[in-house]
Amino acid sequence: MIAPPPVYPVVSASGVHLTLADGRKLIDGMSSWWAVIHGYNHPRLNLALEKQIKSMAHVMFGGLTHTPAIDLARRLVALTPDPLDKVFLCDSGSVSVEVAIKMAIQYWQARGRPRKHRLLALAGGYHGDTFAAMSVCDPVTGMHHLFRGVLPQQFFAPRPGCRFGEPWDPDDVTEFAGLIGAHCDEIAAVILEPIVQGAGGMWFYHPEYLRQVRALCDAHDVLLITDEIATGFGRTGTLFACEHAGIVPDILCLGKALTSGYLTLAATLTTASVAETLSCGGAGCLMQGPTFMANPLACAVATASIDLLCESDWWQRSVQSIEQQLRDELAACIELPSVRDVRVLGAIGVIEMQESVDVRRLTPRFVESGIWLRPFDRQIYIMPPYVIEPQDLSCITDAVRRVLVEKGC
Repeated sequence: MIAPPPVYPVVSASGVHLTLADGRKLIDGMSSWWAVIHGYNHPRLNLALEKQIKSMAHVMFGGLTHTPAIDLARRLVALTPDPLDKVFLCDSGSVSVEVAIKMAIQYWQARGRPRKHRLLALAGGYHGDTFAAMSVCDPVTGMHHLFRGVLPQQFFAPRPGCRFGEPWDPDDVTEFAGLIGAHCDEIAAVILEPIVQGAGGMWFYHPEYLRQVRALCDAHDVLLITDEIATGFGRTGTLFACEHAGIVPDILCLGKALTSGYLTLAATLTTASVAETLSCGGAGCLMQGPTFMANPLACAVATASIDLLCESDWWQRSVQSIEQQLRDELAACIELPSVRDVRVLGAIGVIEMQESVDVRRLTPRFVESGIWLRPFDRQIYIMPPYVIEPQDLSCITDAVRRVLVEKGC
C-alpha cells in the first residue's frame, strides 16, 4: 500500500498475448502464475463454458451432484496413477492442501492414533497462503515470523541438495530419515512438491530423493502428500512430476492448470483406504464443505482442458520443444557475472541471480521489451503457455538476455 510498484491494466488476452490499455501487446511468459497452459481465449474452452452456462452456472454440492463434476472426477481418476480413485473437488490450490492435511489428520484419528497430527515438510517449499498450508511452507521465507504462536508447528527437513539430472548422493536424505524416524509417532504425513520446488525458489531436485521419501513413509507408517498444484498436467515433462520417480502418493493435490486458468478450481485425490478409513471415524466424513466446491462451470472447463491436453501431442510438440529451446537460448546467461545458475526442466526455465532481483527496475524494462515476466527473490523464470510459438519464446529469451546485459547484470 505504501509506494506500490507500477501495475499494467490488461484489457484483453488471446493466445500468448496480453493487450494493455495503452495498446501495447506483451508476450506472456508466466502463464498467469503457471495456470494458462492452453493460452488465453481458447475457442474450445470458451465453448465449454458457453454450453454449460445455458444449463446452470452453479448448484450446491451437498446432497446434489451433476454431470460436469462426475465427468471431471472420472477423468482425474483415469489420468492419475492407481490407487488414487477418490476425488474431493474444492476451490483453490491452497484449499486443496488444507483438505489434504485434514484427510491425513482424520485418517489417524479414525485409526485411534490422534497424536499423529503434525506434518513433515521440506525447507524451500511453498504450499499456499491459508493457515495450515502456510504452516508447511518454508519456515524462513514462508511468513512464519509474522504468525509465530498462531501457526501450527511442523517439522522441517533440509531442502534436497542433489539436482535433477546429476549424480545421486545417498547422504542427501539422511536428515530427513532421522526426522521421520524420531517423530513418526507424531507425524501424520509428509508433504512436499515433487521434483520442483516452485515459489520457494524454482529448485529442481533428484527423483531418487522422492523415491527414498516414499520408502521412508512406508517404513514409518506415515502418509505421503504430494503437492502437484504447480507441476501437474505436464509442466515438468511428465503428466505429473511424481512420474519422474515412479512413485504414487497417498494424497495428491492438483490446481492451477486444472482449468487452464479460466476459473478457480482444485482437486485433492486419495486412495480408497484413506477415504474409507477417515469416513469410519467419529465425524463420519471429511470435515470440509466449500460453498463453491465442484462448481459446474469450473468443472466443465476443467474437463475440456484435460481433453484438449490429452488429445494433443503435448510432450513432443509442446513441452519438449519448449524445454530444448529454453536450454539453447538461456545457456549463455551463465556467463553474466551476476548470474548464479541457469536451469531448465520441461516448460520451466530459470535464471538464478547472485542477489535478489530488483523487480521495480526489471519489470518495466521487460514490459518495454514486449514481454511479461514477474521475477521474485533471486529468480527470473519463464513458464509459458504450452501453445507458445518458437518465435515468441525467442522474443522472451532474447529480451531477458538483453535486459540483463543492459542493466549491467
